Amino acid sequence: MNLQEILKRVDHTQLSPTAVWADIQKACDEGISYGTASVCIPPSFVQQAAVYAAGRIPICTVIGFPNGYATTKSKCFEAAQAVKAGAAEIDMVVNLGWVRGGDDDAVLQEINAVKDACEGRLLKVIIETCLLTTEEKIRMCTVVSSSGADFIKTSTGFSNGGATREDITLIKQHMKNGKQIKAAGGISGPADAAEMIRLGANRIGTSRVIAALVQAQQEGETNETISNATY
Repeated sequence: MNLQEILKRVDHTQLSPTAVWADIQKACDEGISYGTASVCIPPSFVQQAAVYAAGRIPICTVIGFPNGYATTKSKCFEAAQAVKAGAAEIDMVVNLGWVRGGDDDAVLQEINAVKDACEGRLLKVIIETCLLTTEEKIRMCTVVSSSGADFIKTSTGFSNGGATREDITLIKQHMKNGKQIKAAGGISGPADAAEMIRLGANRIGTSRVIAALVQAQQEGETNETISNATY
């Protein structure tokens, strides 16, 4: 798998709680320069980033993040505000208490309500796999497959674990209805991202792929060498 095939599936991420506009601007510049699928940033910067990017890269943001226990009404408001500000993609966190309590109908209803608030934009549903049992992960595959969402996403990157190969394999086996998979959290670089894609991920949420490429350039590798690398 070549580098460009990886980059076009990356949601280049800057979600640090201490990020300032310069950090967001840098993430946008890197995403545009490297041709990533989107740049994923905090909601408070969406409008500014959308104006700055001027259509050169889709803006992705997060809602109900990172804990997922905001009310459905709050999540819908967040999604609607993000869309109004210029977000093209929304990554929402499910209510993990409902998941652990077995209230799958409530989870499904919330996902569909948020999807309606997205007004046609892509919706990715974060299930935080590191906090779920295998049975709960399979149930969430069924729920998201039955919903109006476009993707299931493994992780926020803010809990005690991120995407694993085992989780991507499991999710790939149980997702239906053309729903896609986003692997996020702990992805270490291009080789790790390539492995996730081979296992079934359609998107990769990470800042480390581009960080690895920037480091390679700083260490003297040529653009040609970097671009021609395979993983």
